[in-house]
Amino acid sequence: MTDTDASIDYPTVPTEKVEREVMRMRWDDLTFIHWPYEPAEVQALLPEGLTVDPWIDDAGNEAVWVGLVPFLMRVGIAGGRMMPPRIGVFPETNVRTYVRGPDGTPGVWFCSLEAGALPATATARLTYGLPYFWATMSIDRGLDRTGSVWGYSSSRRWPGPVGASHRSRVEVGEMIDANDVSSFEHYLTNRWGLFSRFPTMSARRGFNVYAPVDHGIWPLRRATLLDLDDELMTAAGLTTPVGEPVVHWTAGTEVRIGRPRRTQR
Repeated sequence: MTDTDASIDYPTVPTEKVEREVMRMRWDDLTFIHWPYEPAEVQALLPEGLTVDPWIDDAGNEAVWVGLVPFLMRVGIAGGRMMPPRIGVFPETNVRTYVRGPDGTPGVWFCSLEAGALPATATARLTYGLPYFWATMSIDRGLDRTGSVWGYSSSRRWPGPVGASHRSRVEVGEMIDANDVSSFEHYLTNRWGLFSRFPTMSARRGFNVYAPVDHGIWPLRRATLLDLDDELMTAAGLTTPVGEPVVHWTAGTEVRIGRPRRTQR
């Protein structure tokens, strides 16, 4: 995949300052697994008011990228203090894609989010309208933080479809120098806002909200997908991905989320 000369020069820094932080967290030991989809297929999953944000490569090929993203969540509160491990540290796996709001603002849309903690699942559904699911989850840590093989697993508990599962193993490779991260890689990994449907996750009810996001620079490494047995993509309404994915791994970074606001129509 090459960079585009016809699409966007995706921003490498936050597009909006998080003036009023409502949540702080760390996303650690994270793998990005991305596949391209036809824009119409992904657009059909979005509520009115949001449009897909496709990537167009040098050859003119247009695709909407969908990410399968397992990691370790460490939840904090405004100001930076971390919550106790028994309630604030748990695995998470997201199915996410990239969209634009009515005014063209780019952001991420979460098709689903698995979390290994029931309180976090309920809170995120109530406060941000995010489609969180409680799951039994685990992370098999690599031998060190600079390489080796990492494993992730998940089995959904609530709400349904109960049992929707994910298992993957990735081999972590070379570090990508910060100056060598491509525009395409920025597009996949740097997302400075999130959209959701509030107060309900139904596309037919409620209204869209946007929250600014600020995060540190991902220390990205190249990675190889060794094994995958996944039902989360299809449970989110997507067809089974085909072809070799684009895979990255990162030790993680801090993430700050601002106060959500209703989007323009």
